[in-house]
Amino acid sequence: MSSQDTAATMAHMGAAARAAARVMAAASTAAKNAALLALAARLRRETAALQQANAKDIAAAMAAGLAAPMVDRLKLTPKIVETAAEGCEQLAAMPDPVGEISAVQRRPSGISVGRMRVPLGVFGMIYESRPNVTIEAASLAIKSGNAAILRGGSEAIHSNVALAQVVQAALADAGLPPEAVQLVPTTDREAVGRLIAMPEFVDVIIPRGGKGLIARISAEAKVPVIKHLDGNCHVYVDAEVDLDLAVRVTDNAKTQKVSPCNAAESLLVHRDVAGAFLPRIGAVFAAKGVEMRCGPRAKAILASVPGAKLVDAAEADWFEEYLAAVISIKLVDSLDEAIERINRYGSHHTDAILTTNHPNAMRFLREVDSASVMVNASTRFADGFEYGLGAEIGISTDKLHARGPVGLEGLTSLKWIVLGDGQIRR
Repeated sequence: MSSQDTAATMAHMGAAARAAARVMAAASTAAKNAALLALAARLRRETAALQQANAKDIAAAMAAGLAAPMVDRLKLTPKIVETAAEGCEQLAAMPDPVGEISAVQRRPSGISVGRMRVPLGVFGMIYESRPNVTIEAASLAIKSGNAAILRGGSEAIHSNVALAQVVQAALADAGLPPEAVQLVPTTDREAVGRLIAMPEFVDVIIPRGGKGLIARISAEAKVPVIKHLDGNCHVYVDAEVDLDLAVRVTDNAKTQKVSPCNAAESLLVHRDVAGAFLPRIGAVFAAKGVEMRCGPRAKAILASVPGAKLVDAAEADWFEEYLAAVISIKLVDSLDEAIERINRYGSHHTDAILTTNHPNAMRFLREVDSASVMVNASTRFADGFEYGLGAEIGISTDKLHARGPVGLEGLTSLKWIVLGDGQIRR
């Protein structure tokens, strides 16, 4: 596709999305739910056809020498398709946020002032690898009354095209515009550049992928971006703590799955409890092959742990998102120091305190500047499904307009409404 053709294609998609967004914003809850249930039914009915399309992507990925984990991320197994269908049904069962009116107050003038939740309009989503993200994004767009332009990774183009066709058929089944969810049909990188620079058609961009992709989108976009760059999540073990709880939660935060952005990458331990806690968690990490990059005081305590993989931490380790079986460990002398280090070295994603001291827990909640802050719970809970959002389209470490897991509510905004019966300003 030539540069001119790409520009024309993206402009056409943008105009169609803008028109569809107006229809979706006015669509009834019943119509949106009907589209979601139709999508669930079509996914189940067309699983075999979806797998045929997916097989083309798998074969191309293997021929290109993609690493086994990457190939695995591309797979659309019957179980993955069923999970996507169930997700659509769960969204259909959730309350519709659109049109909700809140915080209405009667003013001395006689007017009533409140706020109404409304769709954002058109969002563009750019993502890599997993084709099931196509269904996650599409279903969230439908329920939240938005239109979406999706651009998946080139490695999943056949799968994504097939999935997008299923989505558009389901929208048509419910009497909604198929253009409410469109997939960019080309793998040309220029299409991304066009998508992120069309403020006349696109209201927000949501990148979901590696740090390189998100950094590029953030730097080049001419429309607002909802994103997070890093997930350097901390666990802080306070001086007053239930040691059994601390070992269990820290282990889960790091090792339940090491590659997600909400896995713990940094462990801070108060000096008063380090002698009791570190040998226990060190033994757990040693048994699971976790490399520990330590400050000098932490390393001295952990040196007695059989089989421990200990490395002297460099300054860069305190900032690092490993996404691997590696964790940085440092002793701190106070809660103040822990909070200061998290705000300095962390990525403002998710951070947890493990403590039995209630005032310390409340200070941590107030003063740690992160999208999700937890007390006595694993950072792995920072997830849209776990938060009861039904699904998430991504996680935001921005402060405007969405923060943390972005679900239905994050794909809407609030506008002011005023109700009167003839009042005039004097």
